[in-house]
Amino acid sequence: MKSPRTFEEQTECIVEALLSDLLGEDEWLASRSLETDSFAESHAEGELSAGAEASSTFDSVIIASRLRRLGDQYNEDLEQPAQRVIAEMAKGKVEEFGVMVDSLSKSWSSLNPGLGYERAFLAVSVKLLAYLSRKVPAVARRIQLVELINGNREVRGYIETRGGWENFEN
Repeated sequence: MKSPRTFEEQTECIVEALLSDLLGEDEWLASRSLETDSFAESHAEGELSAGAEASSTFDSVIIASRLRRLGDQYNEDLEQPAQRVIAEMAKGKVEEFGVMVDSLSKSWSSLNPGLGYERAFLAVSVKLLAYLSRKVPAVARRIQLVELINGNREVRGYIETRGGWENFEN
């Protein structure tokens, strides 16, 4: 498979890896669980330190694993926000997920100034998606996380100024 080159293509691969793992789909990912992919990640990091270029180390499963660990840092109760997202999506309002992520991210980052909005945004979006995946898998599949990340200039700029997804650290 050709390695994704654009930010948009990479985001799509990462979100697909994340969703496949969260929803228990895809036999390929079953052998590379995001929870237990630390060997592959440490191996990839070893390649980087040995002088390999970052652009050759794009691995959507490793990056999705990093996003999950970042999401694990968000320990707030998600029951009410998730119920609101589910109710609004049932009415056809798919943008509610993005509205909720933005609101929760701003709140969390204001309480934790060292965190930054961009990292809070990624953490909350992953954590809320994981929560919805467990509660209502059909809703999780309809969420437009790729568009949400690609369309957020602050988050996109944050990732790109650090050298792209390949260099994203949780």
